[in-house]
Amino acid sequence: MVTTPDEMRASLDAIAQLEPGFAAAIQRVGYPEPRVREPGYETLLRTIVGQQVSVASAAAVWRRLEAELGKGCAPDALLARDHDQLRACGLSRQKQGYARSLAELVVSGALDLHALPSDDEEAIAQLVQIKGIGRWSAEIYLLFAEGRPDIWPAGDLAVQVEIGRILGLADRPSEKLTRELAERWRPHRGAAAIMAWHHYNIEVL
Repeated sequence: MVTTPDEMRASLDAIAQLEPGFAAAIQRVGYPEPRVREPGYETLLRTIVGQQVSVASAAAVWRRLEAELGKGCAPDALLARDHDQLRACGLSRQKQGYARSLAELVVSGALDLHALPSDDEEAIAQLVQIKGIGRWSAEIYLLFAEGRPDIWPAGDLAVQVEIGRILGLADRPSEKLTRELAERWRPHRGAAAIMAWHHYNIEVL
């Protein structure tokens, strides 16, 4: 798990023993703080609301949704609203489709967010059933909401850029190379990703 400062330090120290670049990065910017989110429907709905908009815009839409649907924006309440009611809260037609997909899977029991498979790839496969939730969003959810220690979002541009910098590479590594470089960091790749974002100084979720 990567949910406490001690766990984060232990994982990064293990990587730093293998990679001098990580040891140097820790010296430069320090250890990142764990960013823990509550597992479940609300966090995934917030992820959908926040896609491709600023943090401030996402917060404003969420406030309007909670005013309309109640705290937490329960899935049955969301499904009971029509297009115009959700549009008035700031949800585009596309995001309404994503939100309804999530709510329907949860209400029907087809997706149990509190009993996802322990195998990371199987858990990702379940999460990407939700319209609008691709592999990256599924990985971010598993890393921050469930604290899974070995999630490695190699397709993330900031991760690629910073891993290249941390390791002193001449060019940004491709997704394939980013995945290959991290193989020997198992089972601590989640901490490596968080360190990359910390090094880049970006908030992810």
